[in-house]
Amino acid sequence: MTAQLASKPAEEIALGVHWIGAFDPDLRTFDLILKTANGTTYNAYLVEGAEGVAVIDTVKEEFSNQFFARLEAVTSYDRIRAVVLNHLELDHAGALPELMRRAPQAHIYVSQRGLKLLQATLKDALESYRYTLTDDGDQLDLGGRTLRFVHTPYLHWPETKCTFLVEERILFSCDVFGAHFCDGRFYNDLVGDFRFSFEYYFKHIMRPFKKWVLSAMDKLEPLAPLMIAPSHGPILRHRPMDYIRSYRLLSGSHLPNEVAGKEKSLLIFYMSAYGATADMARSVYEGASAVEGVRVSLYDLQGGEVDPFVDLIEEADGLIFGSPTINGDAVKPIWDLLASLVAIETRGKVGAAFGSYGWSGEAVPMIEDRLRGLKMRVPEKGKRIKFHPTEQELDDCRDYGQSIAELLAGKAKPKVIDFASL
Repeated sequence: MTAQLASKPAEEIALGVHWIGAFDPDLRTFDLILKTANGTTYNAYLVEGAEGVAVIDTVKEEFSNQFFARLEAVTSYDRIRAVVLNHLELDHAGALPELMRRAPQAHIYVSQRGLKLLQATLKDALESYRYTLTDDGDQLDLGGRTLRFVHTPYLHWPETKCTFLVEERILFSCDVFGAHFCDGRFYNDLVGDFRFSFEYYFKHIMRPFKKWVLSAMDKLEPLAPLMIAPSHGPILRHRPMDYIRSYRLLSGSHLPNEVAGKEKSLLIFYMSAYGATADMARSVYEGASAVEGVRVSLYDLQGGEVDPFVDLIEEADGLIFGSPTINGDAVKPIWDLLASLVAIETRGKVGAAFGSYGWSGEAVPMIEDRLRGLKMRVPEKGKRIKFHPTEQELDDCRDYGQSIAELLAGKAKPKVIDFASL
């Protein structure tokens, strides 16, 4: 199958518009984190106008031979007027240095935020080439063919943009609407069922940038593309607008949020080895629940998987994690849940930690460090209690929960600093 795909010719997806990318059917892990049961494609495109040719993106360097063979089958290097780089990650720009050696007259088009990456890709050779830093809405006229640049920052890098072929209404969407799914039949109405790959790709690549996704959809939807040509996976020629609507749906909640109006959401997750941390959790919950305007939820991670909580966390305003210290560490389900949060936006949420310990109590500060690493605010020092809490210590836990909830509700009391304790 690998040899068959490698030898497939360039695909004319519209008159004078060709796919000249590469197939990687044997890939099973992408960028160390994404599983790819069907491999992937590195999609590059060529657009021919009366005044020259534009190449849109390249491929991963290891697959350059496929890329150049397909390019040479449809044009000559001296006809290449422009090289449009929607994204400079190496699976998009790996063949760029060799392409520029073969077509040094080509003018490079890259977003302004992509300049440093372009310099890193071409090194000192960049001085030999001409390049333009594009703004949102800039256009390139190829002679009867107009390429319009639509900047889509953080989908999924800051410099990412899309390119729209105005006359044919083809959107070269870069990573947006992509999927790691390799099928030589090219088009979404011909390939196998890739819905899982499409949603899996969104979850792991686009989900952390949902607000940017929605902003991008506001730009792309009015273009009403007749075809979407992403950088990975099938070309979307059948009902392309459905995929724009799908991105809107995936960027929102599948179920309505029961927290209404100005009410804040505070989630408490815990695990307990001998019941001490569980007692603390219930007291933190009681204290937080006493604050009007804050909806508090309590979850024992011993009772379920962590993945289903990610959607709840994404919309929550505050998170509190409770863990005993076992072998100098927090327990694994807490770490699993914290690790899963890289897939969502956590910046600015309020975070806190508590837990019981028997000897050294590292779990709480370790959790706090992780929360800060996720760009969360940790306004209160974590609550640690040795062995089982006394009634007074449980009251302290209630006060702790109340103080976190009051902060969320905008009711935090002014703090009095005891300089003797500093």
